Amino acid sequence: MDVKITTEVAGRICAISVAVGGSVEHGDDIAIVEAMKMEIPVPSPADGRIKSILVTIDDVVAEGQTIAVIEA
Repeated sequence: MDVKITTEVAGRICAISVAVGGSVEHGDDIAIVEAMKMEIPVPSPADGRIKSILVTIDDVVAEGQTIAVIEA
């Protein structure tokens, strides 16, 4: 089952902590979004394997945007 990982805030992707094919556990940070000079982690909502990463460093993302997909 595929699970979409979305951002809770709009901002700029300043770090990506995973790679395609890597394993993650519920709560692991997938990426960091910089918004209003704050760094906000985007956690994994489930255990699984990273299927795709849809953003790169310095991309500007909108609130609720899907940034990665995991295979749970």
